[in-house]
Amino acid sequence: MRKILVSLLVYCLFSGTALAERVKDLTSIAGVRANQLVGYGLVVGLTGTGDKTQFLASGQTLRSMLRELGVTLPPGVNPKSKNIAAVTVHADLPPFAKPGQTIDITVSSLGDATSLRGGSLIMTPLKGADGQIYAMAQGNLVVGGFGAEAGDGSRVTVNVPSAGRIPNGATVERTVNNALNMGDHIVLNLHQADFTTASRLTDAINQTLGTGTAYSLDGSSVRVSAPRNPSQRIPFLSIVENIELTPAEAAAKVVVNSRSGTVVIGQNVRVSPAAVTHGSLSVTISADPQVSQPNALSQGQTVVTPNFDIEISEEDSRMFLFNPGVTLDEIVRAVNQVGAAPGDLVAILEALKQAGALRAELVVI
Repeated sequence: MRKILVSLLVYCLFSGTALAERVKDLTSIAGVRANQLVGYGLVVGLTGTGDKTQFLASGQTLRSMLRELGVTLPPGVNPKSKNIAAVTVHADLPPFAKPGQTIDITVSSLGDATSLRGGSLIMTPLKGADGQIYAMAQGNLVVGGFGAEAGDGSRVTVNVPSAGRIPNGATVERTVNNALNMGDHIVLNLHQADFTTASRLTDAINQTLGTGTAYSLDGSSVRVSAPRNPSQRIPFLSIVENIELTPAEAAAKVVVNSRSGTVVIGQNVRVSPAAVTHGSLSVTISADPQVSQPNALSQGQTVVTPNFDIEISEEDSRMFLFNPGVTLDEIVRAVNQVGAAPGDLVAILEALKQAGALRAELVVI
């Protein structure tokens, strides 16, 4: 019996009335951003789950660390230990972070350590893209995964035990300069470029703060005149970021996840007049072996004779018609009526796109 695959069609249906949003939710200030930090260090205190092979980096790092602590290893001695692991440490330094504040860090194994659970990160400097040290990291790891291994080689692993986090694990040592208080203006960058939203943003700021305060640079940036004095600029930005406006509706788009069968259809998706048919041809070949038994005293041999049965069946084709200006509900209803599987649904949408009937961007992930 043929198995019928039923896919779940998930779609987004937005109301026709757009809601006002704040400027702070739609934009970011140019020059005010996080900075990436990275470092290399050692995790110690592991219970035999550290680097097992001759990983030179961990041995060299351990030798250097011991030398700084006043312990000198004899020449030619390789300090191998299964209780240590070489790791990379990375973090995002938020804007306006000041020395003495703490940030979260992520620790990941570099070698063949199987688990970092129970380990502690030794003091590790975190550097920026310019090579300067901006934070110092140290602390006990919080690992979400775990692994178990038996003597026969069987192993069970849950999540990823070779990476972990340290909340507030790094202390900021240096401030990163930004362009917030430079010049007599600021630039607001939209998270999603749109000419309509940029125009509405300019109008909203001018209506609140006066004509000529803001003007659009392009589809994603708006330039706003601002006071030079920081004591006046900060209250000014507080007013700007709380101004409300109605952003433009998103472009028509259909997103299809071919692996899970999830489909997201935007509100503005429209289909021109088109007819779609959906059907399939099934060919079934079954074998019914028969035993040929010779008569008594005939000196014959018993043989098995295969008997093949070929059956060809075709499901009733289903056709539906898209009328001009068809709505989202009608699209979803029509696709559900044909019982399209994930692969069939992608093929239908791609065919509509090629025929010029689908008036939306088709994204297959």
